[in-house]
Amino acid sequence: MDDLREALLGWYARERRDLPWRGTTDPYAILVSEVMLQQTQVARVVPRYLDWIDRWPSAAALAAASRAEVLAAWVGLGYNRRALALHAAAQVVAARGWPADLRTLPGVGPYTAAAVASFAFGASVLAVDVNVRRVLSRRGLEVAEPSPQLNQALMELGATVCTARAPRCDVCPLAEGCEGPGGAAPRGRARARFEDTDRFVRGRVVAALAEGSSLPDVAPERLERALDGLERDGLIERSEGQLRLPGDALR
Repeated sequence: MDDLREALLGWYARERRDLPWRGTTDPYAILVSEVMLQQTQVARVVPRYLDWIDRWPSAAALAAASRAEVLAAWVGLGYNRRALALHAAAQVVAARGWPADLRTLPGVGPYTAAAVASFAFGASVLAVDVNVRRVLSRRGLEVAEPSPQLNQALMELGATVCTARAPRCDVCPLAEGCEGPGGAAPRGRARARFEDTDRFVRGRVVAALAEGSSLPDVAPERLERALDGLERDGLIERSEGQLRLPGDALR
């Protein structure tokens, strides 16, 4: 593994993307980046991350914001429950500091806890996201001594070279001795258009309330299903036929 580690870290030093969260060890900033990056492309996250940190530079600053403000700032990043979980985590940190077990924070699972522990606190833990899992599986690797730099390198390799559907094996620093992706990716079922999903309607409702615009023009049953789900998840409030984001003025 030593030779592979050296090859991977050398590749990472040359090829790494210049991402803003890689220049800090602030656990709050790293947590924000990890939550934003869940199922959202890096290119979309970078400007939103910079705006977020500029507006709320600390856990205490975010904790003092209203849930309505947080949801409005999150519009377009998807999965709005992540915003409320991040807000709740900031409130815990602002009140009691960073817990020894980061998984006790709202919305923080094993991967996110490992990533924050590694990148912010220098812990020797392996942060295994879907990209890292793919690299380790294809190469048949076990990591005995993880480090922040190694975690970043594995993530970068999985995100940019050892990809799921079009791996660039010709430029991979771990290509020698690798059996590769094991054939073409299997075809999945045809996916419904995003615009036809409940998640699309939910997102448009939150955006409309944040912007003060009209609710999405969709079938009444789709809209009602979205409103029911949003209310159940604490993302909107309803009273006598009026809607609002949590803590916002009724409309």
